Amino acid sequence: MKEIEGKIELNGKVYPLVFNLNVMEAIQEKYGTLEKWGNLAEGEGGEPNAKAVIFGFCEMINEGIDIQNEEQGTDTKPLTLKQVGRIITEYGLLNATKVMNNTVVESTKSNEKNA
Repeated sequence: MKEIEGKIELNGKVYPLVFNLNVMEAIQEKYGTLEKWGNLAEGEGGEPNAKAVIFGFCEMINEGIDIQNEEQGTDTKPLTLKQVGRIITEYGLLNATKVMNNTVVESTKSNEKNA
């Protein structure tokens, strides 16, 4: 697994998205497997499950914020589920899920860490 950082840029602010083992663990704890979460978030057989989409985004953005805080010595507060829901709504669900899916796929392509 590579630690790939995607991003959403909205209203002059950049929100990092990181999919790593910490995020994977949180998703598995809540949904059982990544596959179950992915099926819900992608809306296989219907519309996307809003709770699954927002949860995944929230975990990915907050992991990115946490990493930036550690690396840059900043103290950016984590986002709430409601804040993330608003970001996704304004950015556009289709655009946001493309960024999320790409980040997950790129992170799980290889066991090599991205340099």
